[in-house]
Parts: sequence; C-alpha cells; structure tokens
Amino acid sequence: MLLPRRDAQSLAAAIELAVSTRSAALGRAAHAAAVRLLPSPLPCFLSNHLINLYSKLDLPSPASSLLLLHPSPSVVSFTALISGAAQHHRPLLALRLLPAMLRRSVRPNHFTLPCALKASSSPLSPPSSGPQIHSLALRLGLLPADPFVASAALDMYLKTGRPADARNLFGEMPRPSAVSFNAVMTNAVLHGRPDDAVRAFFALRRAGERPDTVSLCAFLNACAGASYADLGSQLHGFVSRYGFCADVSVRNALVDFYGKCRRTRDARGVFDEMPLRNVVSWCSMIVVYAQNGAEEDAFKLYLKARSEGVEPTDYMVSSVLTTCSGLSGLDLGRSVHAVAFRACIDANIFVASSLVDMYGKCGSVEDAEKAFDEMPERNLVSWNAMIGGYAQHGRADAALALFDEMVASGEVAPNFVTLVSVITACSRGGYTDEGLELFEKMKERFGIEPRTEHYACVVDLLGRAGMEERAYEFIKEMPIPPSISVWGALLGSCKMHRKTELGRIAAEKLFELDPQDSGNHVLLSNMFASAGRWDEAIEVRKEMKDVGIKKGPGCSWITWKNEVHVFQAKDTTHERSMEIQAMLAKLRTEMEAAGYKPDTGYALYDLEEEEKETEVIQHSEKLALAFGLLCIPPGIPIRITKNLRVCGDCHRAFKFISGILGREIIVRDNNRFHHFRDYGCSCMDYW
Repeated sequence: MLLPRRDAQSLAAAIELAVSTRSAALGRAAHAAAVRLLPSPLPCFLSNHLINLYSKLDLPSPASSLLLLHPSPSVVSFTALISGAAQHHRPLLALRLLPAMLRRSVRPNHFTLPCALKASSSPLSPPSSGPQIHSLALRLGLLPADPFVASAALDMYLKTGRPADARNLFGEMPRPSAVSFNAVMTNAVLHGRPDDAVRAFFALRRAGERPDTVSLCAFLNACAGASYADLGSQLHGFVSRYGFCADVSVRNALVDFYGKCRRTRDARGVFDEMPLRNVVSWCSMIVVYAQNGAEEDAFKLYLKARSEGVEPTDYMVSSVLTTCSGLSGLDLGRSVHAVAFRACIDANIFVASSLVDMYGKCGSVEDAEKAFDEMPERNLVSWNAMIGGYAQHGRADAALALFDEMVASGEVAPNFVTLVSVITACSRGGYTDEGLELFEKMKERFGIEPRTEHYACVVDLLGRAGMEERAYEFIKEMPIPPSISVWGALLGSCKMHRKTELGRIAAEKLFELDPQDSGNHVLLSNMFASAGRWDEAIEVRKEMKDVGIKKGPGCSWITWKNEVHVFQAKDTTHERSMEIQAMLAKLRTEMEAAGYKPDTGYALYDLEEEEKETEVIQHSEKLALAFGLLCIPPGIPIRITKNLRVCGDCHRAFKFISGILGREIIVRDNNRFHHFRDYGCSCMDYW
C-alpha cells in the first residue's frame, strides 16, 4: 500500500526532526519507511530532505548514494551535500561535487558557491580551486553584486594568503556589506593583525553599515589582542546603547576582552549581569581568573557552574586543570580528572594534554606518564608537556629519550618550547655537551632560531658545570640583548659556586633591567654572606632599604583533606602549632644524631650563631613539613609548595629527614621541583 502525499510530508517532518535532534537512528528509520511505503524513485522533495539529513550528520556515503539515485537532482540536492561536506571538513568531496553538478546541467546559486568557496579555503584543497570558483561566479553573474558570494570569495582569499586578490575583490564591490567587513576583521584577528581589524570596523561604520554580533566580537578580540583597554571599553558603551547586551556571544567576548586586558573585576561585572549564560560564558570567566593569577576564584567558579547543572566540556575541563597546575592542587586535579572520565572526555586531545601538564606541574610525574601513554593521539602540546614535566623534575634521561622518540616518530616537529625544555633538562641533569650541541644545531636541524629563553638555558647549563667565565663570554657574544633571565642564570650560578666578582657584574645588570626586584638583591646579599663577605652583604641590604625595595614574605603551603594550610617563618598561629614545634624539636635531635649541622650561612648576619640556628629551624617549609608528618600517613609523599626558592639549610635538612624517616618529600619552589628521598635530592644540590 502506497502512502498519500500528506503521509510523505509526515515522513519529511520526521526527517527534519532527526536533523534538529542529530539522531541518525530516527533519520534511518524514516528513510526505511519511505523506501518500503513509497514508489521508486522517491519524491524529489523527500529525497532532498534525506540528502540534507545525511549531509548534516556527516554521513556522506548514503547522501552521495541518494544523489546518484535521484532522477533529476536539483540545485537544492547538490547544495545540501556540498554544504555538509564543507562544514564537516571534507573539502575535496565538496569540490568534486561542484563539477559533477555542472555536468548534470544544474546551475549553482548564491547558496552553493559560498559553500564551495569555504571548501576551497581549506589547506587540503588545491591552491587553484578558489580562483576557479571565483571565475565561475563571475561567469554566472553572481560577482561582484551578490553580497554572500562576494564575502565568501573575500574570506577565501584572506584565508589562503592572497591579500592582494582580497583587496582587489573588496574594491570591486559596489557596496561592501557588513558580512564582507566581518570577513576582513575576523581574518585580521586570526592572523595576528589587530590594528587592521580595528580599521575595518571603523570603515564599516563610515560606510553606514550596522555592525552585527560577528563585527562586535571581532572588534573586541582585536582590542584584547592589542591590549586596547580604553577602545574596548568604549565599544562596551556602544553595545549597551544599541541593545546588544542581550546577545550572549557579545557578552562572552566582553568577558574575554576584559580578562586579557587584566581587568578581572570588569570581566566579573559583565558575567554577573548576563541575563543568560551558556557554557562558553562560564569557561570564559574561569579562564579570566586562571590567566590573571586568581586560580582559587577560578576553581570556585567551576564548582558553582557544576552546582548549577552546567555539563563539563573539554574546554572547561582543560581550563580548570590549568588552575589546578597553578595551585599545585594534585588532589583537586585528580577530582577534575574523575569528572573528565565520567563525562567521557578524558581521551580528548586537549583534555589529555592538560592532564599531562597538570600532573607534571603538581609533582606527580608518574601520573603524567600514565596520562601521556594512554593518549590515543598526541599533539605538540602533549609532547611538550611531558618533556617539560621531566625537565622540571630533574629527569634528564627521560626527557632526552622522549625528545628522541618525538623526533623519530615524525608526528609533530619540535618548536622553540620543546628546545627550551630539552636544554633545561640537559642543564639539570649535567649533560653539558649534549645541551650545547643541541643549541648549536637547533637552527640547522629543526629550523628554530634561538630566542632569549634558549640563551638563558645555555648560561644555566654552563653555570651548573662551573664554567661561569665561559657563560659570561657567551653572554657578551649574544646577537640579541641579554634579558633578565640570562643575567639571572649567571647570578644564580655565581652564587652557587661563590664567584662573587662575576656575580656582582650580573647583579648590576639585573638592577639596571629590573631595579625593583627584591630577589636579585637578596641573591647577591646571600652570595656575599656565604663567602663570608659580611660588609658587602650588609651594604646590599642597606641599599635595598634606602631605595625602598622590600623582600616579599616567604610562605609555604601544604594541602590536607581538601584544605590548604599556609605557613610563614616563625608562624605560631596554626591551631596545631604546639604539636608542630614538638615535631621540629624531635626532628632536630634525630638529624643532629645523624650528623646534621644547621647551615646558617644565609641566616641574618646580625645574630649570634645560636640564634641563627633557631631562625633556620623556623623556616616556613620546615613548619609545613612538620605539619605534613603529623597528618599524612607513612607511605604517602609529602608535597609542599613555596613561593620563593628553598633555602640551603632547609634543602639540607629535608635530605636528612627523607633518609631518617624513609619518607618521600616533594617540594615545588619558584624555580623547580625537589624530590627528596634516601638522603638525596633530584636537583643534585644545584638550584
């Protein structure tokens, strides 16, 4: 029994429902019903609905089969399939369909050609395909008058690196539309030319065109990229005046703009005033906090989003994992990992790369290795995260082996970040010759021009090996001006090897580049103190006081039962302070019995020796360690984070404690990770 036409239309409605719900099962069921109940061939309108269904669901095989079976395919049939192929990154299929369409004497229209031009913008498409479609549009009379085709051709030329052709086409337009200006703006932002995007926006306004959501978002992205805070704020006023405030995309762009301009409070104000938020809104605000050093606020906002029923996405989870890295929150990171696992996005390449990075920065290189090994595919970020994790933890052998594997695999090419990590690993592992060879051949082997970060790594590499004079000569021969990191690496090595005269030269250069940084003054003072040159150490401290430079307070923190416990030197405010002091006294007795003597060379110079010993035992990292020993059961590593470099005495004491108690102690200071176990440290006493 054949269905009447109204029932065929019911099937068409079912197919459209399948499209809107993205249900391939429902669509196939409707297709099967049509084949069973309708005469062959299927009615044209129903066949077009099915082609559109399969194209939008990225099922090109059944869509192509339907097109072949169609007795007289129309422009609608071909356009649906070309559009689906272009949208789902199948540019070659879309481009093959266009000549097939012409061979069937079907004339493309102003919907078909923009889809084909989009396909020709892909890097996978032949370079000549875009200009050929442009010529076809001219022959069909759709250029330059049709704004949709003209804008698509303009976008194609901009995306394929033909700015001269794009300018010529733009000049031929009788009246460029807002869509054309949008193409110029979005591509300018995409290619790092924010000023061009700003100029295009003003040209749009002068042409009398009304900006739309795309225009406003592109302009805000340009202002964010160039840090034009005042200009972007003016557009915020324009948005409010012309009624765009209800548009969630514009609001999200405002949040992102204020965040990149380091105006966190303004970003939060826009976020709080949003009448409707989507998942991008939450992610944008989380990223704003993460990028501006407010990791705790970022994590609190993530928890609020989850409490309001927002489902985790790959972008949200990646952003939150970044905040866990900043907080050194291993337990927090593991909880987010569990969320990603339950949401089935832990294998997503961006989430997996963030997991590798988070575990490495939170001190669990073993978990980072596991996350890396389980990745179904890897990109440059994931390779760099794992190599960088090894470098931070002093695992030079593993970093070099993984780098060799990366190069041999041919999956991705190393970039400048990769080389920074590998040379850093060579420095921390004592592989001086390997690191120097890699630096000298990086341009020849990988086409990477050395940057200031690479020069700083080489200075650190030479300094670690006790070759400070050679490092100084290397700095003088640099083709680019030495940066703070370069001179800082030299000063650090001079302090370690007590090369005071050369250290003073490095310090003076640092004072010129960054006169308000207290760390350089303290490092110079400590270098003189460790060499017994107390007068010069006192003079440096006096200079700091005279010019108003204050040393930031050192603090250490440790997490226990989802609570962060923060300590400063000589801190007695903790609720378990008496137990902590008793633990410190016990540790001191056991360490002295094992041969430990306090290193007071860096302690205050105006105290007696006995007082100095009392001072160093009350350092913040020792207080945090005593608390950790009270709370954390044996067998579980104690993880401590410090905002400054760990001092020499604490470093020495932690080595003793790790051996006496048989505990693994992991300290992340502002320079690197220290893994203490069995009376030793992963940094090999150089940091």
